[in-house]
Amino acid sequence: MAEHLSISENMIPKHILAAIAAHRRACREPMAAFFYDLPALAAHGRAMQAALPTGVELYYAIKANSEAAIIDTLAPVVDGLELSSGGEIARACACSTPRPWVLSGPGKLDSDMHDAMTRGVEAFHVESLGEVARLQAIAASLDHLQPVLLRINPALPADLSSRLRMAGTATPFGIDEAQLAEAVRAVDDASNLTLVGFHVHAMSHQTCEQRHQRLLASYLERWPRWRALARHPERVTQLNVGGGIGVNYLQPSSLQPSAQFDWSGLCQALGERLATMHEPPRVRFEIGRFLSAFCGYYAIEVLDTKVSHGEGFLVCRGGTHQFRLPAAQGHDHPVIHLPRDPERAGEGERQPWTVVGQLCTPKDVLSRGQELQGVAVGDLLVLPLAGAYGYNISHADFLCHPRPEQFFVRSAHESRELETRDQRHAEPAS
Repeated sequence: MAEHLSISENMIPKHILAAIAAHRRACREPMAAFFYDLPALAAHGRAMQAALPTGVELYYAIKANSEAAIIDTLAPVVDGLELSSGGEIARACACSTPRPWVLSGPGKLDSDMHDAMTRGVEAFHVESLGEVARLQAIAASLDHLQPVLLRINPALPADLSSRLRMAGTATPFGIDEAQLAEAVRAVDDASNLTLVGFHVHAMSHQTCEQRHQRLLASYLERWPRWRALARHPERVTQLNVGGGIGVNYLQPSSLQPSAQFDWSGLCQALGERLATMHEPPRVRFEIGRFLSAFCGYYAIEVLDTKVSHGEGFLVCRGGTHQFRLPAAQGHDHPVIHLPRDPERAGEGERQPWTVVGQLCTPKDVLSRGQELQGVAVGDLLVLPLAGAYGYNISHADFLCHPRPEQFFVRSAHESRELETRDQRHAEPAS
């Protein structure tokens, strides 16, 4: 497979192609599996960290992909982790490189907050006045002084909207800016809580650096006013600006982060803005998707080709129960064709195909209108940009299909080890 590279195949690193080929040879059934490029993930994390201005931190929001190998790869690179459930607490605390971590999200359980305090949570992002009261009761029961950040749902200009809004409108997230003074007083009056900052995560899927730059500027403009609400403003030093950096899944030719979003430009503008401020906050990003998306590849085998009412379909092993991302976001995912027979792949005209899975629903669509040439049963299709919000958000038990294997590839050497391991796995039991 790797010996006959086409332009499309060149978009996939050679060690990932080798891992896919090794697993393919070991499979007794048509394959569907995820492959993660850990060296690329680490390099991307280091590049993002290197671009940060002085006094700005990068945390990984593990909700994007909380597999142990992903967390272990990013933990030595980032400043900390952002968690949103008791299950994520367990995964973060099992990390091979201990990192600071925070707990955020609506609907926190008392048991999760108690567990977080006993396991050394750095801070809580508080979502409501009711949560302030519950957190105070738990901290008091432990005789513990707990730092918190209040999550703000601010008013936002209409031109700063995105496809997925977390603030600036009615949402379950955060405290309306009009109620912020009341929330600050509640924390100040809580004997076991200390207000150390504010958290604002307004938008997701932000693909325009200049728009995100203006969004951050709007936070920084209000920072002195927010900080002044506190009884002890000198203790309020942190501004967590969340994540929300998007990935453009509609540009299959732009599979590298640098071709998608000008992260270094955003960081440079942020640094310049902070340099002009009197008592600037310590700014923290919590990035999930833009950190892990680019390292993942979902490889599926074509089971059938057919035409229905003039539309061509490629029916593949797997589907949205394993890779829900395209259906969840309503986009046609890019597809890379890996033919079983490279010589035959050049035969015939290119034609549009709809790529679907095995599920008994017309919603099981991964991509429409993919112009491919010479696709046949037994070929592989690879969906890149599958490292974030792919398998981990999927309804994997639907129809009781087997769950896909996941391979975390560290090098070409490990690709060869994968082949050896898979060959052993494929041997019939004695």
